[in-house]
Amino acid sequence: MSLLDPGVLRACARLVLASAVATLAGCATAPGGEHAANPKDPYEGFNRKMFAFNDTLDTYALKPAAKAYNAVLPSPVRTGVHNFFGNFRDAWTAVNELLQGKAHDAAQMTARVITNTTVGIGGLFDPATPLGLERLHEDLGQTFGRWGAAPGPYLVLPVFGPSDVRDTIALPADTYVSPSLLTDTFWQGLAVDTLGAVDTRAGLLGASQLLDDVALDRYSFLRDAYLSRRRSLVYDGNPPDDPHRDDDDDAGPTPPSAPAPATGASGASSSQAPAAIGNRVAAAAQEPASAASAAPSPPGGGVQPAPLPASAPPLPVPLPGPAPVPPPPASAAGR
Repeated sequence: MSLLDPGVLRACARLVLASAVATLAGCATAPGGEHAANPKDPYEGFNRKMFAFNDTLDTYALKPAAKAYNAVLPSPVRTGVHNFFGNFRDAWTAVNELLQGKAHDAAQMTARVITNTTVGIGGLFDPATPLGLERLHEDLGQTFGRWGAAPGPYLVLPVFGPSDVRDTIALPADTYVSPSLLTDTFWQGLAVDTLGAVDTRAGLLGASQLLDDVALDRYSFLRDAYLSRRRSLVYDGNPPDDPHRDDDDDAGPTPPSAPAPATGASGASSSQAPAAIGNRVAAAAQEPASAASAAPSPPGGGVQPAPLPASAPPLPVPLPGPAPVPPPPASAAGR
C-alpha cells in the first residue's frame, strides 16, 4: 500500500490531530479558580473551549446541513446511506470482537456483514437484522479497555467531540475503516466522510433538541454521559464500581424543599443537572402537600381536622377577649 493512498493520508491526519490534542492536554494545568479540579476532567478549561468551538461548528454548519439532508433526500435513500456506512462499522466491530476473544459475537458480526454485503446489495439494505443477526458495537477503544488500559482524562477533540486519552489513541484506527476506503483521491474520501458525518448528525437532531430542553449545563451533561456510556460498553453493561464516583451520589436525591444544586459553568458534574430538574419537578408536584403540612396544628397537638369543602358556609370567628357568660334562665331571675 502506497503512503500516498488517500486512506493512509486520512489516518495520518487523524493521528496527528489526536496526538496534538493529547499533547496539549498533557501540557495543560488544571484550572484552580473558575473550574474546580475534577479527577475525571482535569483539563476542563481547555475542554470547555473546545466544546464551544464544536458547538459553534455544529450550529452554523453540521446542523443546517443535517436538516437540509433530511429535507432533500427521501427516507429510503437516507436509510440506504445509513446502512451502507453501518456495514463498514459492523466489519470493524467483528475485528474487535475477535481481538477481545468473543468468538461467538465475532462470528455473528461476520455473518451479518457477509449477508448485508451480498443479499443486501453492498450494504444498502439490512436483511441480516430480520434474520436474527443483531447489530453489535465494538471499537478499538473498547478493546483497549478490555485489555486493561485505563481511559485517562476526559478530552474534547475538535470536530470529533467527546473522547478520552484511550479513545483518542484508538481514533485513527476506529475512523479508518469507512466507505472512504473505496475512493481514489483524498478529496473524494473527505467528501464521503463528510456525508457520513452529516448522516450521523441527521439521526441526532431529535436527541440534540431534547438535550437543549433538559440540560442546564450541556458540557457537564455530555461529559458524564459519555464517560458513563463508554465505561458500560467496555464491560458489556456490567461495569465495576467507579473509584471516582462522588459519595454524594449514594445519598439519594435532594429533598424537594432544598434548593436545586447549581449547575453553571463552575464545573458541576452532569449528574447534578438531571437531579436539579428532578428536584424542581418534585417540588412543584408536592407544593400542595407542603402547604398543607405548614398549617398550624390544633392546640395541644392531635390530628389536624380535614378541610371543609369550598361550598360550606363560613364559620363564625370568635372575637378576642374573655368568653361571654350566658344570662341566667328567666325562671331563675324571678326567684
